[in-house]
Formats: sequence, C-alpha cells, structure tokens
Amino acid sequence: MDEHDANTIPLDGFEREPSTPTRRGRRHSDPQPAGPPHRTTRGRDAVTSDERDAAPSSSRAMSALEADEHRLRPEQLALVDHLPHGTTTPLLGGLAPLESSSSLPLARSWYRRDLEQARRPKNTVESYSYDLQTLETMIGPKPLHRIDRADVARYLGEAETRSTRKRRLTTIRRFFRFLIDDARVLKIDPTEGFFPHQITLRLPIPLFPNEQQALLDAADADEPWSAPAVHLMLRLGLTRGELLGLRPEHIDRSDETQPVVFVGFETTARRGLARRMAADDEFIRRLDEYLAAEEPVDTLFPVGPPAVNTMVDRVRKRAGLAKGITPQTLRYTFAVEHARQGADTDRLLELLGLVDDPRNRASVGRYLQLASPPLG
Repeated sequence: MDEHDANTIPLDGFEREPSTPTRRGRRHSDPQPAGPPHRTTRGRDAVTSDERDAAPSSSRAMSALEADEHRLRPEQLALVDHLPHGTTTPLLGGLAPLESSSSLPLARSWYRRDLEQARRPKNTVESYSYDLQTLETMIGPKPLHRIDRADVARYLGEAETRSTRKRRLTTIRRFFRFLIDDARVLKIDPTEGFFPHQITLRLPIPLFPNEQQALLDAADADEPWSAPAVHLMLRLGLTRGELLGLRPEHIDRSDETQPVVFVGFETTARRGLARRMAADDEFIRRLDEYLAAEEPVDTLFPVGPPAVNTMVDRVRKRAGLAKGITPQTLRYTFAVEHARQGADTDRLLELLGLVDDPRNRASVGRYLQLASPPLG
C-alpha cells in the first residue's frame, strides 16, 4: 500500500477526504466538514448552559438525533406517592392504594413493606406480621376505620399470658401509629388508653427530711460518683436510666450559681419529654469532687443499672436507714417534696418528664395525696 492509500483508507475501513499536513505535524480535512465550531473554554471560567446541554458531536445530524432521544426519554417514576387526601398509592410494587376503608390484609402488607424498607430485624417483622394475622382471624373482614376499642379489648383479652398480651399491644399500637402518622389514612387510634397489664399502684414511701440529709451525707463519704448520682436522683428527680444517659456536656455551668442539667436528650424512648432541671451549688461541689477523682470520657457515670442499685443500698446502710431504698424511692421523694411546695398534677408531670395519660395522672395523684396536710 503506497502513501496515498494509507492517507485515504484508514484502519477503520471508512473513506475520508485526502488530508494535508498542517503546522506541528497535525492534519486536518480539507475542506472542513459542516457542523458547529469546536467548543472550548479557553479564556473563560465555564461553558454556557446551551453548550453544556448540546450533544458532544461535530455532526449536526447526530446532534439532532441525540437531542430527540433525550427529549423522548421517559421520566423515572417514584416508588411510592403519598397523596394529600389520606391515601397511599403505589406506582410500582403491585399493592393497591391504601385508604381508610381498605382491608386489614392490605394494610398488613403495606406495613410489612414499611418495616422491611426500614431494615427492621427479620424476627421483628415476622412477629408483627403474625400478631396482625391473628387479629385479622379474630375480627374477620373488617375495614380499617371500623376497627374499634371493643376489637382491641377482645384481641388483648384472649391472650393467654401477660407477655403475649404485652407483645400484641405493642404490635397493634405501632401498626395504628403507622396508619395515622405515616400512611395518614386514619385519625383515631383504637389502642389509646390500653396498657400492657393492670398494675395496682401502691402508695410510695418517700424519705423524710432527716433521712434525705443522712443519705446525702453518707453518699459524700462513699465512692466519688455516689454523691452527684444520689443528688441528681433525690434533688432533681432523675430516673436511673436518665442518670446513666447523662454526659458531661449536658450540664450547663455558664452560671455557677444557677447550673442547669439537660435531662433525656440522648434517650430515644423519651423523645419529646426532655427537660431542663435547675441545680445548685451543692450539686456543683459534689460534681467537682467526682470529676477531680475520675475523668469520664463518654457518659458522666460509666456504670450499669445494677451498679446504681448496689450503690444506693450501700449508701443506705452507711446512713443507718432501716427502710428499703431504691433509685425509684429517691424519685418518689423528689415528687412529694415538690407537691408539698405547691406543684399540681400538670407541673409534676412536667418535672418528672411523664406523658400526660390517665395512668401517669393516677401515679402523680399519689404524690399529691402524700403531700396533703396531716389529718387533725
């Protein structure tokens, strides 16, 4: 093959016009092919929007073809479309729209898919599905908005054990919260007011003022963490779980005369019940003595629940107190003392970080009863 053939028949087999050498050894076709000029950003910060959207081809015909294909390309569909009128409509997946009049089997399928997409544990998904299937078998073909408190009472009443009843209640509570909060097809929760099991509320036995001081003095003489921990439960009403969830950064010491303790900010189960509790200089003294001896890295008190129970009982013995005292006793005492100072039911619920429901109101009523003046 001579030099002319090599220039006119390239390796890809397509014929082109003869090329002529240019400066720096480059070649260009002569005449130049028709088409848009070569795009360049030399001397500019960026390309224009038209240049960015144009097809990367020097052929006008190919550019037009690619532009047509782009224009005709269908938009991608969302998996689920939540409509504002109380229906959840699938665009893919095969499930019928979920409405207030939908059947329990359809709602159960929607709920199972929601659990699976949330990557809940497989055994949890299966347990919830089984419990809802049991409910379905028990009440029959009833639309969602027709399921009432009588159905829930029957479903819970036929549980053979307390643990089964508790599991069933947990299942249908979360199921109806899904229908109300997520799917938005219902407005009334038929599980409202039901509790895991009936509990007889006993009258708590709080600590008297002299016993409170004896306990605090004994805690000061115990291990370094005992004094601030007892103070937080006795004087600020923290639960054991809230105590163990505290971190050093939850204590605001910008004003040493009025320190503030942020409670419940790391506890998911008590979300919405977080509160700011006012402390005092006695708490700061006990806290500083503890921090001088220990350097907590994560939580303020890096111990477990049994350690708190053991510490409280050890301090009780050191104080010479014969009555039984637990972390809950300290919280009872806090509530009764505030009731004596004039706190009503709503204020006690706020101070204790409790949900406003009938059971908690009955519980708080015990503190008000204990705080009432003695009978003359």
